[in-house]
Amino acid sequence: MNLTLSIDERLVKEARRAARAMGKSLNQVVRDYLEQLTARNDPQRDIEEIRRLSDEGQGRSRGWRFHRSELHGRP
Repeated sequence: MNLTLSIDERLVKEARRAARAMGKSLNQVVRDYLEQLTARNDPQRDIEEIRRLSDEGQGRSRGWRFHRSELHGRP
């Protein structure tokens, strides 16, 4: 489906720049936003998303963990 919008030219230019920085087209960014906007709370989908993000992260910590003092900004 095609949709016509009235958007300030400056805003479109900045949005395209931001989309490019994300490696996406402005069309894809708008589509993604509308998907998120209309998404219903689906725990199973949330679980799948967390698993997908976890798999993509590939666990690069090499065993390193935060120390309590680091978490609280203490020396």
